[in-house]
Amino acid sequence: MRGFWAALPTEGRWLLSTVVITTFGRGLTLPFTIIYLSEVRGFDLGFSGLLMSLIAVTGLIVTAPSGALTDRFGARAVLLASLVSMIAGCTLLAYATHPLTATIAVCLIGVNFGASWPANNALIAHVVDGELRQRYFGVNFALVNLGIGFGGIIGGLFIDVADPFTFTLIFLIDAVSCFVPIALLLGPLRRVHTVPAPVEGEGPAASVGYLHLLRQPAVRWMTLLSFLAVFVGYGQFEAGFPAYARGVAEVSTQTIGFAFAVNTAVIVLLQFTVLNRIAGHRRTRVLIVMALIWTVSWMLLGTAGLLPGSWAAVAGVLAFTGVFAFGETLMQPSIPAIVNDLADDRSRGRANAVNSASFQAGAILGPVVAGLLLDHGLSGIYIAVMVAGCLGVAVLALVLERRLPAHANGVPAAAAASPAAE
Repeated sequence: MRGFWAALPTEGRWLLSTVVITTFGRGLTLPFTIIYLSEVRGFDLGFSGLLMSLIAVTGLIVTAPSGALTDRFGARAVLLASLVSMIAGCTLLAYATHPLTATIAVCLIGVNFGASWPANNALIAHVVDGELRQRYFGVNFALVNLGIGFGGIIGGLFIDVADPFTFTLIFLIDAVSCFVPIALLLGPLRRVHTVPAPVEGEGPAASVGYLHLLRQPAVRWMTLLSFLAVFVGYGQFEAGFPAYARGVAEVSTQTIGFAFAVNTAVIVLLQFTVLNRIAGHRRTRVLIVMALIWTVSWMLLGTAGLLPGSWAAVAGVLAFTGVFAFGETLMQPSIPAIVNDLADDRSRGRANAVNSASFQAGAILGPVVAGLLLDHGLSGIYIAVMVAGCLGVAVLALVLERRLPAHANGVPAAAAASPAAE
């Protein structure tokens, strides 16, 4: 870690130093938003669920324009606008007693979610390059989980459904936490410009449109791989997994809560070791290993469903989240590094927007499929679909490898130039 920190440029250190603080506020509110809407503000559960999905839908809608704006005006400008939207949304939601107010609030939060991903990744990729970029994305992911996990623990201990002010306070804290990155962008990072400077005697550098990006086979296969990985991964982890664990494996809500803590702990503890192990290896091969690890995790969860209400079921549920987290530590450094190494400063905002859209589409479709299968008692088919999806990710990674330039696949320059690499 000391060597990694020493190798980072000053701007990279500034960016990384505030991740835990920023995500702590998000961790305070994310696990409890639907509880707040339904049990504190009195909205019915169906409408509360619709509001939660509206965050993802709004994010998906604004992702493409945000990528284009990032390429045109720079990542800083888009990030600042998205943070202002988040502050407004959290503040409004803290006092939302009317459905319309809550709807506007979650849409503002969704704008932040959709705009911040392509802009933030573009900013990171501009500041950090080479092999260091992959390590940065991995460390950033570990710190995001640390901040969200710590926020979730504190929120769980602090909030009280009988006292609405406790919920108001955590949303206000979430809003205040956004001022930290704003200060960073207006202060130490104010001179970071992600838009390429025009060459003397030429006009501004022409941006690369979405159609141009999607004509590249590597981009198309990468987008499909990301979608399927999220569909069987994060799209299930926050919806299908808890529903299966509670309704099929019949474990307690305390077990499910502890399972999420296990997931965060494994990521934080293993990410640095994993980064050392995968350095210099083909990223597509790393993704194949991730897919196989996730296959094992879903089999463990399926085993838990065969022994409902038992200690073996509890062990299976906890093992699922731990093994799944191991796969996450392989995925999170690899996919953003591939996406950003395929792009340049003219197209990085759009490239990250395409990848963000595939992530969000998988996260939206995943819970729908899980709900349909589990609601009809098709738990065995549900596990089979997840296992097949994981194996599909491995196949897509093999297909992608044949279309991916060596530098984007993390192959060292010397190895890429050798006859064996060819």
